[in-house]
Amino acid sequence: MHTVYSEEHRHQDGNVELFEGKVVRPHEIPRRAEIVLERVRSEKLGEVVGPRDFGLDPILAVHDRGLVEFLRDCWRDWVRSGRNFDALPHVWPVPGLLPASSMGVGRARRVPDSIDGKLGYYGFDAGTPIVAGTWRAAHASAQVALTGQRLVATGERAVFALCRPPGHHAGSDFYGGYCFLNNAAIAAQAFRDAGAKRVAILDVDYHHGNGTQQIFYERADVLAISIHADPKQEFPYFLGHADERGAGAGEGYHLNLPLPWGTEWPEYELVMDAAVKRVIAHGAEVLVVSLGLDTFELDPISRFKLQHEDYLRMGEKIASCDLPTLFVLEGGYAVDALGINAVNVLKGFEEG
Repeated sequence: MHTVYSEEHRHQDGNVELFEGKVVRPHEIPRRAEIVLERVRSEKLGEVVGPRDFGLDPILAVHDRGLVEFLRDCWRDWVRSGRNFDALPHVWPVPGLLPASSMGVGRARRVPDSIDGKLGYYGFDAGTPIVAGTWRAAHASAQVALTGQRLVATGERAVFALCRPPGHHAGSDFYGGYCFLNNAAIAAQAFRDAGAKRVAILDVDYHHGNGTQQIFYERADVLAISIHADPKQEFPYFLGHADERGAGAGEGYHLNLPLPWGTEWPEYELVMDAAVKRVIAHGAEVLVVSLGLDTFELDPISRFKLQHEDYLRMGEKIASCDLPTLFVLEGGYAVDALGINAVNVLKGFEEG
């Protein structure tokens, strides 16, 4: 199995995030990708290749130009405002701050001129710092996913896109949850643009892929399935309930499978089986896996109880879909264990 990796990820290296009411060092750090790469190489998973640059067009096929231009220019504008530390938002346009006529119509809101206003307009949390190298890293991460997509589309059975920063919390017009561009969504759209009529996304990150849901919620060509902690208990809180099944043309093409704190493999396996059945029933031609490993029992910001060997079983379950598969790295913050768990999924897939 090829792994696609870029050293550019190191340019996203924030200093602070707001977590559980405290200003702390970020959980999403360069070491995450490095330790996964080390494990890929030590286990001789396959060749490691660098990304091609597919430019902005595939990104703009998923994301609004306003968000992309904001991410590109944010650090420049932040520094021009007299600051050279991590850029974080501190105010957000909740419904009560919008004109009555635009309630519920997000794009009717006005983009502020101030960089502080723009941060709150496009960012949904205070845990995702923007620094000098953020755009460079996020753009490269999307190219890693696109390179993996191209390899799968041209005949590889499976490819691992070792993306950092992650992507599944980023929507068409917002960023947050450590995510700037939605790598899995960009790849899924690229599969569609390359001719695949039906694509499936399976998100196994501990946190709901709210960005992926928002992007594809009204579409029938991309089936989006997310297994995650119940949003009544866990970040990002406001999407991911089981009754959210898509809208309009997309009704029935979204499947949320929320689970409670403390979930172990026997309970997780049941919803994995349901997810696999739904992928097969969809008639998908290709599968994109948002591979979050923060379901691990020792993850510092999560509350599931999966163990090392469970990720081998997860890989076997994914393999049973019998589809060309692109794995896209998402979360996972028990850094020392991240490489073991990521590679276990990939080995389980190859042996499944």
